[in-house]
Amino acid sequence: MESAAESPTTSSTPWGIAPFRRFLSAQLISATGSAMAPLALAYSVIEQGGGAGSLGLVLATNTVPMIVFLVAGGVFADRLSRSRLLFLGNLLAAGAQGVLAVSVATGHATTASIAACGFVAGAAASFTGPAGQGAVAQIVPAEHLQQANALLRLPTNAVKVLAPVVGGFVVAASGAAWALAWDAFTFAAAAVLLLGLRLDAPLTTSAGALADLRAGWTSFWSRTWLWTYTAAGTVLVAAWLAGFQLLGPLVAASQYAGARDWGLIQAAFASGLLAGTVVCLRWKPYRLLMVAVATGGALVLPLAAMARGLPLPLVLVAALLAGIGLDVAVVTWTTAFQQHVPQAEQGRLIAFNGIGERLAIPVGYLVTALAAHSFDARTVLLACAAMIAAATVLNLCVPAVHRVNRLTLVDRPRTTNDRREVEQA
Repeated sequence: MESAAESPTTSSTPWGIAPFRRFLSAQLISATGSAMAPLALAYSVIEQGGGAGSLGLVLATNTVPMIVFLVAGGVFADRLSRSRLLFLGNLLAAGAQGVLAVSVATGHATTASIAACGFVAGAAASFTGPAGQGAVAQIVPAEHLQQANALLRLPTNAVKVLAPVVGGFVVAASGAAWALAWDAFTFAAAAVLLLGLRLDAPLTTSAGALADLRAGWTSFWSRTWLWTYTAAGTVLVAAWLAGFQLLGPLVAASQYAGARDWGLIQAAFASGLLAGTVVCLRWKPYRLLMVAVATGGALVLPLAAMARGLPLPLVLVAALLAGIGLDVAVVTWTTAFQQHVPQAEQGRLIAFNGIGERLAIPVGYLVTALAAHSFDARTVLLACAAMIAAATVLNLCVPAVHRVNRLTLVDRPRTTNDRREVEQA
């Protein structure tokens, strides 16, 4: 079966590609439920009498399977039809959230049952993540990937701003069960849309899964730009989440007006994400990976601003710029990966990339929490900013990073040997 990206009738823009519109619709629908889910999940724990310990257990059981099964998800994303994998993953998540919604609505939910549903949903995400990343490159021609990636993030970022507010009203007015039920419905709707993509399996091989895994690791390690970016990204994610999500509210409470100002800072960051997506729709830099590394370094700005105790307006500007930088980094990095990694390897290689960043989350929180007992929050915040700056500068010093540039229609490899040269850049 012919993929959309290879069809002779491909459009000059992603909008003109019917499978892309289907994929975008599925992502948007699912995002409306996923943005409400964390708030609904927290209040479902609270409603059944759980406290911080119960909520921590629930969040852990949702995160752990994403780490444990992610590599397996990458292997399957290269061996099986990605559209079928997306369908099954979303259907599984819909079932888990549906069971959770019913148990909460009927008053039968417990910490154990909520955690079990979270485990299933997390396991589903570990398979749909790599499959979704590779599916875009199968649907959209290489020269239009950045625009496609930006279009996918535009409605998703908008939903991230609006959906939590709507979810808060829904939970307050009707309880957590209704928000969870909506999340289940959106997963099911996305599953139906994604099944219609009918993408072929990228990799045709008689080798076993373990052989594919070893081959994927060899390919990952052979690309210096990929593993160095992953290593730097692991440090960056750990420092950012620990500094912004963990210490940010504490610093806002001690030197600003608490929850009100922290809400403004988060809103400024979210607005930056939207603005960054718009930038990527217009600006198409040639040095894709260098831009991704450099703009990701903008995350240092709000951490440094809060650590230095700058006035709130300057902190808001810093958060806005950080959001712009992060979204530009995500879009340009995703485009570089899709253009420079073979279709048959994208599932495994994005899984190896994601493992480090996911492991960074609990490690970053733990180390920062321990450090906060010995130093004041502003000092630790400044250390987090320094880590981001160091990771960015060191990654920019890697020569291979500067060779991963945009491929246009003219630049696309015409022969197998040309393709290998590009892929090993």
